[in-house]
Order: sequence, then C-alpha cells, then structure tokens
Amino acid sequence: MVLLAFIFTFLGSLTAQDPTVLDLKQQATRTIPKDPKDTVTKKWKLGGQFNLHINQGSLSNWSAGGDAFSFSLNTLLNVFAFYKNNKSSWDNSLDLAYGIVNTTSLGSRKANDRIDLLSKYGYAISKKWNTTLLFNARTQFANGFAYSKTARGNDTSTIISKSFAPAYLLLSMGFDYKPIKNLSLFISPATGRWVVVTDKVIKPLFGVDSGKNARNELGAFVSANYTAKLGASFVFKTKLDLYSNYKQNPQNIDIFWTNSLTAKITKFINFSLTVDMIYDDDTKNVKQAKGAAPQWLQLMGIGFAYKFAKK
Repeated sequence: MVLLAFIFTFLGSLTAQDPTVLDLKQQATRTIPKDPKDTVTKKWKLGGQFNLHINQGSLSNWSAGGDAFSFSLNTLLNVFAFYKNNKSSWDNSLDLAYGIVNTTSLGSRKANDRIDLLSKYGYAISKKWNTTLLFNARTQFANGFAYSKTARGNDTSTIISKSFAPAYLLLSMGFDYKPIKNLSLFISPATGRWVVVTDKVIKPLFGVDSGKNARNELGAFVSANYTAKLGASFVFKTKLDLYSNYKQNPQNIDIFWTNSLTAKITKFINFSLTVDMIYDDDTKNVKQAKGAAPQWLQLMGIGFAYKFAKK
C-alpha cells in the first residue's frame, strides 16, 4: 500500500510539472521573428582570378632546326572589390601581369609586365548616370630593353624603361554612363595626368624634361569597358582609354586598349588570348629614327587558372 501511494504521488507530481516543462521546452526552441527593415544587405563584393601559363620545349639533333631549349612563363592576377550602398558605389580593381621567355640563342627576355590599379567612386543621379571620380595608376615591375644587332651581327640591348618608370597617374572627374549591366562609358572634360620618370637616362623617351621628374598634362578622357559572355565557356573583356592633352597637340589622341578572351576548359584549366595596343605621341619609338607608332602585345596560352570565390 505504501508503495502504491508513493507511485501515485510521484505521477501526480510529474503531472503538476507538465505545464512548466512544456513552457521551458517552448522557450528553448522558439525562433525570434526578424523585421525585414533590420536585415543588413551585403555592401561589398570581393573576388578575383589567377592564371599561370607555362610552355617548355627542347630539341636534339632536330633536322628542321630551332633553339635547343625554350621556356616561357606568364602570370596574371586580377582582384576586385566592389562596394554598393544606396546611390553610392566604389569600384576597385588591380591587374598584375608578368611574363618571361628564355631560349638558348636569346637568353632571358621579358614578355609581359603590367601593374594597373583602378579606383572609381560614383554617385547615382539617375538610373543610368553617375557622377564619378576616377583614379588610375599604371606602371611595370622590371626594366625593359630594346634588342637589336650590331654591325658585326652580335645581339645588343638598350634600356628603354625601368622598374616603376614610367608610371602613369590619372585623376579624373566626370560622368559614368551604364546603359546595360556589362557596359560602362566614362566621360570627363577635365582630367589631370602625370607621367613620372625619375631616371635621367630614359626621361627623354617619355617626354619628361631633364630638370623634372614628371610631365603634367590636363585634358579630356574617355574610358569604355565592356564584358560579354559568349556561350557557356567564353568570356570577352575589352577596355578602351582615350586621352587628349589640352596643353600640347590635343588632336593627337593617346590610346590604351586591352582585350582578353578566356575559355574555361576544366575547373582549373583555361585558354586565354590577350591583345593590347598603346599609342602615345610623346613616347619615343623603339626604333628612334622613326616617329611615334602603336605598341602591340599579344599573348596566347593554355594553363592553370584559379578563381577566387565572390564574397
């Protein structure tokens, strides 16, 4: 009888505690509803891509002829940070490229060399137009040479550029027009540009006076950027910069035009083709007896590619 009384008492106690236990469970598992106004949207988008292309070849007793050994390496790193908040936007990108080629007959030579930093702040005044402040810095990592032969047929080289010389700095205020997602056109009637060369030997090659370290220009600037996805794998990008110097020969337009076509073959293998063209009326021709002429760079290869996840 005592045992039965204890059991009934214990069961009664559990029954009495059920509401409390259930309430504790509900408090522990409940979710707090969020006000949509309190949700913080992402303001930054970060990402980039790294490409590495390597080619190697060797010949031994090869009747068709050629260099006994050849090796080339090209690297490209592109990173970006884009900010968007209400009417304000801030786009930043950095392109770093360097390449070398080595052959038995010619030795090591530079094949590609570029540092290109772009920062652009915009404030929307309509759906497709922004007032914009733009800064661009473009230079190189290593010394550059022009190669030729002596009267006796020997190879010789002349230095025509150095590390971070020349450095092109541009500060511009204007309007950015974005009619569609992948196209932007920046227009500025007032742009300051500085060509910085501190080495006295190569200053004349870039129109910098011997007593100065930089040439200052004021002019008009236009920059067009376009990206197109061609099919499932191909991506084409082009950037065209045009600059007219009000101070000297404004009819001679300086041009910087870069184009790239990439195709994804596998997750980490891609094909790339790059074609760049530069024309600056104040930059001496590699063959100095001739006048200013367009500078061309073309690179093509298949290699390793790693894409940083967009965050």
